[in-house]
Amino acid sequence: MGQEIVGYLISSVQLGFISGTLLFSLFMVADRFSPSRVFAICAILAAFCNLILISDDLSASQVLAARFGTGFFLAGIYPVGMKIAADYYEQGLGKALGWLVGALVLGTALPYFISGTSWGRSYTLVVKTTSFLSFSGGLLLYAFVPNGPFRKLSNRLRLGAGTSLFKLPEFRKAAFSYFGHMWELYAFWAFTPFAIDTYNSLSGNTFSLPLVTGIIIALGAFSCVFGGIISQHWGSKTVVSIALLVSGCFCLVSPFLFHLPYFLFLLGWGLWGMAVVADSPQCSNLVASAAPIELRGTALTLVNCLGFAISIVSIELLSFLMYKINSTLLFLPLSMGPLFGLWQISRRKYQ
Repeated sequence: MGQEIVGYLISSVQLGFISGTLLFSLFMVADRFSPSRVFAICAILAAFCNLILISDDLSASQVLAARFGTGFFLAGIYPVGMKIAADYYEQGLGKALGWLVGALVLGTALPYFISGTSWGRSYTLVVKTTSFLSFSGGLLLYAFVPNGPFRKLSNRLRLGAGTSLFKLPEFRKAAFSYFGHMWELYAFWAFTPFAIDTYNSLSGNTFSLPLVTGIIIALGAFSCVFGGIISQHWGSKTVVSIALLVSGCFCLVSPFLFHLPYFLFLLGWGLWGMAVVADSPQCSNLVASAAPIELRGTALTLVNCLGFAISIVSIELLSFLMYKINSTLLFLPLSMGPLFGLWQISRRKYQ
């Protein structure tokens, strides 16, 4: 298969995740069924969809279907994982979500680290490793993490639950600040290799694209944990506001970073990598706290669905602009997300 299918492979995972979260939120899956069981089943099915990639003589349509399936079942892992955390923490959910999202960020960085080593030369080894981790993770969670003590079961299906959530002012503000965050986050991650390549071209350096990208993404795990800890004292709203302000400033000054000495460029991009994701768990905490307890799973899944759809738009925008404008200006449009998020979070009354 040629290079032209790479974009379709990425989009198929994204479309799968959006489709999955949309259906899961519509049918209130995380609120009507055991979240631990949903997580385990989806982790196992995602692993099998991933393993299909190492089969012999796959057609392009079969590969795309497998990637779509992986994305679809991821909808039962990330937002449902946050629902499990919410069922365990009546207080201190911001700190718990800081650890959970931090683990997600490390998982995002892992393929880049693998690509930067000799393991990256064997795609079958990468597929087998990630599939094994997904399969075993689902089994371990189901075996050792039962439903939380603060879980409130929804006994009936309410197809209009998502619409009713957005009628709640505090929920709407928290969700909109998350959408501003998502406009920036995945586009920043997706185009960080392009930024490093641009810096290499301008400066004559030879930084490893996958290795440096993996480090920058992984740094966000520490900021998620740290943000969760300080949210216990300052409140989630403050953490979200600071993170959005810092990352928004980096968006605006990004053209100048490409002309700095290499250590300042790496420092700046690393700090941006920390700020760009530090608000994610605290936005989710604000979303969960603003939703009725029996609809928390639906709320988190729906907001994930819409946020990820927004991230596709920003990624496609940068993909369109990357060869039409000066490379150093590419990240400027991302500033719209943090600015919008700051506006929305500033209108929220509660921490």
